[in-house]
Amino acid sequence: MTPWAFLVHIASFMAPALFVAGVLWTAPRLRRAGRARLGARLEAFMLVVAGVVVLLAGLVFFGRDGKIATYAALVFVQGTLAWWLHRRR
Repeated sequence: MTPWAFLVHIASFMAPALFVAGVLWTAPRLRRAGRARLGARLEAFMLVVAGVVVLLAGLVFFGRDGKIATYAALVFVQGTLAWWLHRRR
């Protein structure tokens, strides 16, 4: 595998976590709900890291990528984390 193919593979693996984190990070800001106590960058970083950890756990548990159960867990974990961060205001 070439280095470029490896980077594309990793980016494709992380894409769902980045997308869900982006939606959960921007949605409250669009409705002007204010900021959480933590910095905006730290909040986005925490959402992305939680998502990537869930994707890695799904890969280890199921032995392959792309299972619907993994994506459901991704949305649940990132949604719960985003809710918790915004409740801490």
